[in-house]
Amino acid sequence: MSDKEYMELIHPYNDAMRNISARLDTLVSDYKYTFQSEPVHHIQKRIKSKESIQDKLKRRSLEVDYLTAKENLLDIAGIRVICYFVQDVYRIAGLLKRQKDLEVIKEADYIKEPKVNGYRSYHIVFGVPIYHVMNMEYFPVEVQIRTMTMDLWASMEHRVCYKKDVGIYEERNRAFLKYARQLQALEDELEQNAREKWLDETFTLVDK
Repeated sequence: MSDKEYMELIHPYNDAMRNISARLDTLVSDYKYTFQSEPVHHIQKRIKSKESIQDKLKRRSLEVDYLTAKENLLDIAGIRVICYFVQDVYRIAGLLKRQKDLEVIKEADYIKEPKVNGYRSYHIVFGVPIYHVMNMEYFPVEVQIRTMTMDLWASMEHRVCYKKDVGIYEERNRAFLKYARQLQALEDELEQNAREKWLDETFTLVDK
């Protein structure tokens, strides 16, 4: 794939990514105004590099060209939403899914059903309508929504377990599964404390 083909490929994906990003900014702003609560810690965005696209196509034994990438890859554009608590993850996911002009192409809930190594996150691929001068076309954007503890786990797992030596990899997998469970227990406790604090403040206001 030439540099020119790559730039032509990612142009509409950049538009789709900005579209979803703007929707998220609006939702988060309105959520804060409506509920006086902060559901999102931060948002990250990225477009796959040319090298990453080519590598993924090669791993799938596919042709490395513009059309093959467009027809087979759903994660050229990606957004990661880092929330405070699990309930925030589902709220943000639900608010996005309610937007009727977005198509849900693919969805995976790794919070309810974690991967075998302990990975937890909520993934949705949205088809985003992009209006060109001559037509409209949907382009996929992968949205990963997770909590801060899930993001910490995923970042450290990626950093430590990048080498696939079978013996070491399996041992590290077991260790990271244990860490995932420990972080989930911490997360559940923090969320429960936050819920109790909110209830206390609510009843205090009612009593006044």
